[in-house]
Amino acid sequence: MGLIKSHEAAQRLARAIISDIALYNKAKVVDGIQNDSLFEVLEEELKEGYDLFVSRVDPEFAKETNIYNKAIVDVLIKRSGNIESDIW
Repeated sequence: MGLIKSHEAAQRLARAIISDIALYNKAKVVDGIQNDSLFEVLEEELKEGYDLFVSRVDPEFAKETNIYNKAIVDVLIKRSGNIESDIW
């Protein structure tokens, strides 16, 4: 299987990775949102997810996009809007 070079496929991959991180780390997500420390609490998981993402995507394509970071916002943060927090 070759490296991903399409925007849509890379977007699907990033969203799937972030969805898995959110699913398997629900308590950390809640804690991170409530305490405005989401990126610190999930630092290891997000780094591991990013490493997986760049291992599957064409390196030049990965450098030119912010697809992974956008997936963090769209999937992890926006979907957590129901968690009580001072940050929103």
